[in-house]
Amino acid sequence: MNQPTTPPEALALVRDHTIYACVMGSRAFGLATEASDTDRRGVYLAPTPLFWRFEKPPTHVEGPREEEFSWELERFCELALRANPNILECLHSPLVERLTPLGEELLSLREAFLSRRAHATFTRYAMSQHAKLVADVRIHGAPRWKHAMHLLRLLLSCRDLLRTGRLTIDATEHRDRLLAVRRGELTWPETDTWMTRLHEEADTALTTTPLPPAPDHARVAAFLLHTRRASALAEAHP
Repeated sequence: MNQPTTPPEALALVRDHTIYACVMGSRAFGLATEASDTDRRGVYLAPTPLFWRFEKPPTHVEGPREEEFSWELERFCELALRANPNILECLHSPLVERLTPLGEELLSLREAFLSRRAHATFTRYAMSQHAKLVADVRIHGAPRWKHAMHLLRLLLSCRDLLRTGRLTIDATEHRDRLLAVRRGELTWPETDTWMTRLHEEADTALTTTPLPPAPDHARVAAFLLHTRRASALAEAHP
């Protein structure tokens, strides 16, 4: 069965209205190998008049390139305010491919999205991924080592965010040991022990974290209102 294709009008939003685009995955984390894919993520601003129709613009678009995924600005901000790990990390990629003035405004809000909620969302996601690894060990005798590596990288990022109040996704400092995990050079008990220790360190860091209890919702809402209004005025007076 053929996979459904993304409508041309949706792809046009990515092509013509992207305000921020970056590379994520192993290349952004400092863990790339020769076999690594290039995962691209982006944010587009759908012109305000498109929301005045019965059919609203899409909240996300897959493509047009392989391993490329983009969100409409409002959806992106909603997920970031909820401390979605993948979304927050997109705002901190060191590999930026496209950045408009509006994209610069979005990046200036990075700290507004960060809060203690990240502890719950990061660790909840980590626990779900850990359960899958445990199931692999039970069924196949070993985990998917690449997934184990990325889970460790996420836990390191979560712990350090809680300790410092800053989100850093570059794991170059831990590259050698993380790639050893990917190659299966650590045993599963050794890997699992590392994961448990990082969980515990994140829990401890939460007690003294400099992060605020909640994100700055009002600041983000004002930004979104400003962008929608400016978009509407631009369409009315091209």
